[in-house]
Amino acid sequence: MNYTIIRISNAKFYAHHGVLDAERTSGGLFEIDAEMTCDVTEAESEDNLKKTLDYEKAYKFIRDTVSEKKFYLIEALAYNIAVKIIENFSVVQKVTIKVRKPSPPLGGLVDYVEVEHSEYRHS
Repeated sequence: MNYTIIRISNAKFYAHHGVLDAERTSGGLFEIDAEMTCDVTEAESEDNLKKTLDYEKAYKFIRDTVSEKKFYLIEALAYNIAVKIIENFSVVQKVTIKVRKPSPPLGGLVDYVEVEHSEYRHS
């Protein structure tokens, strides 16, 4: 099989995730990368558009997952996004989600904390 990788890079969302009450109340910026490995070998004609990845819909799944629920851990957020992508887009064989939390409350200066989660389609 041949695979194509489609990426959504650095999507930014204001959301309410975190362990601290203040993080879940006030919210903050989150950055998401999605890398979707797709089998699109048959998507060469207009008749086969359903066999391609609609990345606008993928973006909306990410946006909705980020905003629909408050997660204590960005690990759980990354997992939920990955699972929803696999469940809702049959062309996606593997998805890797990175979630970044810029300037996290660590008691020191860091650019961001990042987690990465991958899900695979199980045949």
